[in-house]
Amino acid sequence: MSKKQSEAVDTTLIRRLYFFLKPYRWYVLLAIALTLSASYLGTIRPKLTQIAVDEYIKTDDYEGLWWIITLLGGALLGEFILLVFNTYLTRWFGQNTLYSLRNTVFKKIQSLNIQFFDKNPIGRLITRTTSDIEALSELLSDGVVTIIGDLFRIIFILYFMFSMSWELSIVTLTVLPILFYATFWFKAKVRVTFLEVRDKISQLNSFVQEHINGMDVVQLFNRQEKQQEKFKKINAGHRDAYIETIFYFAIFWPIVEVTASLAMALIVWYGGARALMDGVTFGVLLAFIQYARQFFRPIQGLSEKFNTLQSALASSERIFGVLDTETQVKETENPKTIENPQGKIEFENVWFKYNPDEDYVLKDVSFTAESGDDIAIVGATGAGKTTIINILLRFYDIEKGSIKLDGVDIRELSLYELRSHFGLVLQDNTLFSGTILDNITLGHPDITRDEVIEAAHKVEAHRFIEKLPNSYDYELQERGASLSMGQRQLICFVRALVYNPEILILDEATSSVDSETEALVTQASNLMMEGRTSIVIAHRLSTIQHADTILVMHKGEIRESGSHQELILKDKGIYKKLYELQYKDQLVSK
Repeated sequence: MSKKQSEAVDTTLIRRLYFFLKPYRWYVLLAIALTLSASYLGTIRPKLTQIAVDEYIKTDDYEGLWWIITLLGGALLGEFILLVFNTYLTRWFGQNTLYSLRNTVFKKIQSLNIQFFDKNPIGRLITRTTSDIEALSELLSDGVVTIIGDLFRIIFILYFMFSMSWELSIVTLTVLPILFYATFWFKAKVRVTFLEVRDKISQLNSFVQEHINGMDVVQLFNRQEKQQEKFKKINAGHRDAYIETIFYFAIFWPIVEVTASLAMALIVWYGGARALMDGVTFGVLLAFIQYARQFFRPIQGLSEKFNTLQSALASSERIFGVLDTETQVKETENPKTIENPQGKIEFENVWFKYNPDEDYVLKDVSFTAESGDDIAIVGATGAGKTTIINILLRFYDIEKGSIKLDGVDIRELSLYELRSHFGLVLQDNTLFSGTILDNITLGHPDITRDEVIEAAHKVEAHRFIEKLPNSYDYELQERGASLSMGQRQLICFVRALVYNPEILILDEATSSVDSETEALVTQASNLMMEGRTSIVIAHRLSTIQHADTILVMHKGEIRESGSHQELILKDKGIYKKLYELQYKDQLVSK
């Protein structure tokens, strides 16, 4: 990236960050006013010292000296009070700004289609919503305000210095070219390294999150040492990137310190000589020494804030990368509503592929599920069974053809309207930290506790829930780890039932439970499917033999359809082969 491009990016990012700070702009202005006042009070003290020495100590005017001492004490007290209020105020609007930004990022992540999560590791998204946003904390809290305060502090210092002695001021400033060159060099180097550090943090988070979730697999296959080696490499990359930033700081800070000392030496050398020749007063020389110390302090502060700014810009570039991600599944501008939902589903010549450069996963798929029909979908792994569910719920949009719900193309419905008609139970059930009640209602205000209990009774989940400590208020661990697989599945059934959908989708809902739980789940499934359109994806053909229609998929196409009895009678049919294979497996197991 060229220098002009980098500056353009920085300007754009700062402008976009201001959007989140804008609601608090009057508080920002108040904080700037407080900072400027504190800066002025801080820089007036050396001037008061000069007056005290040259006008009162020199003439033994003790009354005037006490007056100056009172003013100095007032300036110190005033600066202290202003800084206290300013620190609280800047932290307050800074944290409120971060609160808004986190909400915006999380809302954006929830709006993105499933394909985005297929390509972006969870750990990277966690980094965006946590540490990347936290990296903006210091900048938004007091970084901008402090930068303005430091700039004006330098201006105030220069004003007082030139008002006392322009010659001594020029001598003091002769060291600035060294400082400017060091600062520009530092900026060019640190920008790149901070981007690298943020990238390495994302890789660390992704790796740790992925391997903690899959720790059982790592330990089962005794791959701890191998995974430790991989982690060491990623961790070493982060260490090396961070050490590189430390290297540049290790050069820059001594340059600033040496430059400040050089300026002090020039003041003592030139100013001392002038004082001996009565060219400047002793009070002016003393004030200049104080101003030299003060002058380089805000410059050091600005370089620190530049460090903060570079880290924040590196993080904000990644944050806005998420916010700028276009949602591929677009909401229609004028959505329709289904006034009297019946649950009829129509697939008409549907073609779909996950990525533009890949082959079609679904090819010319057509079928109709009338209201109340029980449709089963079977086929080998990769045949396209789950893909049908994904496009029906518009997690992805189709390439060609149409999908209709009660005669309305699903692309003409809002996503909220479309998905409100479906209940979904997956093989990999998802539970969240919180109570069982919260996991069932998902915070829906219209679902009462009594309705949850009634639904739990229907699917035979109430018995085990009631035995848990605090019953429906039992706190689940992450992903419901404190419950068995079957118990977690039954809770998902209660969740699907309590929302009372017109269409029920079961995707391998019984494949990962034991035979006893399978009997309960099958009973719950049959109960839930009564009076509803249902789509069941299953590997165990014994669970779908009573379906009204069975769709047999092979390589993205519907090769056969019909009832169990119709399909079993087809010679050399795919369904018949699948059934015979499972039957043979059962014989062997017996």
